[in-house]
Amino acid sequence: MCTPGDTPPRDDLTHSRRGFLRSAGLAGAGVMAGTTLLPETPAVAAAAVPGDRTGTWRPDPAALRFTLAVMPDTQFLYWGSQDSVNRAPQEASFRYIVDNSANPDLNIVFMAHLGDLTQDADPLSFQQVDKAFAVLDAHGAAYSVLAGNHDVSGDDSRGDTPYLRTLGPQRFRHAKTFAGADPSGYNTAHVFQAAGRSWLLLALDWRTSDQGFSWARDVIGAHPRMPVILTTHDLVYSTYDDNVFPYESGDPENNALLSDHGRTVWDELIDDHDQIFLTLNGHYWPAGRTTLKNAHGNDVHLHIANYQNRYFGGGGMIRLYHFDLARNTVDVETINPWILAQDPESRNELAAQHARITGPVDDFSIAIDFDERFSSFAPVPVRPARPASRELVEGTVAYWRFDGLGTPGAALTEGESVPDLSGRGNHLTVATLPGTAADALTWSAEHHPDQPGHASLKFTGGRNPLHGTYLTTAANAPLNDETFASGYTIETFVMMPLDWDAGRNGWAAVLSRRGSAGAAGKHGRNTDPGEPVLQLSISNNGREPQFNHYPLNTTYPTTNWGHGLVELRWWHLAVVNDGRRTRLYVESAPVVDSPNRLSVGLTSLGLPWLVGGHEYAGAVDIVFHGNVGDIRIVDRPLPARDFLTAR
Repeated sequence: MCTPGDTPPRDDLTHSRRGFLRSAGLAGAGVMAGTTLLPETPAVAAAAVPGDRTGTWRPDPAALRFTLAVMPDTQFLYWGSQDSVNRAPQEASFRYIVDNSANPDLNIVFMAHLGDLTQDADPLSFQQVDKAFAVLDAHGAAYSVLAGNHDVSGDDSRGDTPYLRTLGPQRFRHAKTFAGADPSGYNTAHVFQAAGRSWLLLALDWRTSDQGFSWARDVIGAHPRMPVILTTHDLVYSTYDDNVFPYESGDPENNALLSDHGRTVWDELIDDHDQIFLTLNGHYWPAGRTTLKNAHGNDVHLHIANYQNRYFGGGGMIRLYHFDLARNTVDVETINPWILAQDPESRNELAAQHARITGPVDDFSIAIDFDERFSSFAPVPVRPARPASRELVEGTVAYWRFDGLGTPGAALTEGESVPDLSGRGNHLTVATLPGTAADALTWSAEHHPDQPGHASLKFTGGRNPLHGTYLTTAANAPLNDETFASGYTIETFVMMPLDWDAGRNGWAAVLSRRGSAGAAGKHGRNTDPGEPVLQLSISNNGREPQFNHYPLNTTYPTTNWGHGLVELRWWHLAVVNDGRRTRLYVESAPVVDSPNRLSVGLTSLGLPWLVGGHEYAGAVDIVFHGNVGDIRIVDRPLPARDFLTAR
């Protein structure tokens, strides 16, 4: 806890008006044994306690979206020396964290407490804290804790305390995420699994000594490829008055400064260790954040989360950091599960105001290009190109790739050819719409990281005005007559640029088949007689991939929809039909909107296929805008393990 008005903070001013309420019994002797670094193993689920209404700890370590839960100062819930204890709010937050570990929309993988668990450091308070944390222990939840100034006094060489006896390293000995402690026991390291990689979280004492910093440097050195999140109690403080900003003035993105101790932590550890990209602390209020450049020239995000000055001492408030590695974004929100669990009609006025805290320092997003930010210590491995012969699985009827055919940036010209590497003779020829610029289709070295061919075609087409260059199979290509009655797999790779526009570029096809639905005799529900009999397109609504096709067995289309695709990221798209059902996959993951109706084969009028072109009522009406990589068509359904992205 830090009293408002103590800014700029000095170590001699951080004592609260309530005092530290220390007793001589806090200065006992004894330290923990030396550091132990445990294997980097993923967290495992633990069965729920019989009869307990809390769910199962079951985060998904591979999902590109995950959540780190952060709980700041809960001290006013635990004042045992005054016989003032209320575990209910904190336990409600703990149950929420466990329950939402298995929620794919949240995927909570870890919880970090920021210190000041108690107000008075009394053994009676820690007995109650122990019971609250038992909720997490009983379900195998992954978490860390650290000592704040209301839990201990002095630096981490203080020896035995009620905090250490309750929440020291011995509590984590069987935790899969525990990676070790320093000799004092007050500084701990934790490794959790998320987004297919290992993340290191350091939980440092409120006053880390030289030996503590030395230990922390050694731990980071022992995990050289892991991103590091540093948690401690005192690091940065807010620069504004809680009663004014952020409601009237100020910069919500830079309103925090390093405290005296925070400057020490920065100089001793953060500045020269590029793996540290995010720090979290409590102690001060109101909440705040800033971004500083480290010695390597990279951003470090430093955040304060503390709500002890709010209703019910914060009521076990938690800050949720939603990492989205697909969007290169961390979305942050602040909620109170204890209040959210109450009937809205029965909440008092203050509870209703504190169910969610939505100010700009409590509910915000930060952009982090994770690959780039982590490149100095964990560069993304470049997968080598694979020869075309390796990708010619049984049943391949067309395989087009664009490596080795032209110099990056050079334009493709009318009549130029792209060979079909399947050996079936389905070669592509370049076609250009009247009035199109000469460089509307160029060779490119850009590619999906798992694409076999390290090249692509860059299309700069669109409508209003209609322009662009596309490719087409020949009039007598064998592929034109294929109906795929026994099933098929269509794969490609796409990337949309930042200037992609829904009006100019929406509904352009990556791949399509000439011949309109009306000419094929199609009619009935959802039928547009002018649209092509097959199109793999990018919609105008959030750049969603759509596979719209007219099967042999119906007069109306089957349409598969994917989710929105962000620009400047490569995406692998696959359409798989097993002879009965059609499924669309994005990055080998099935999309939700794939109809279960019977869908046999693909209608054909014997006309050419188009790459980058889309026709309506028999005429090309739009050309794709973006990059297209390898394209493969197979006359049978393939499992995801056999896609072009397979390892």
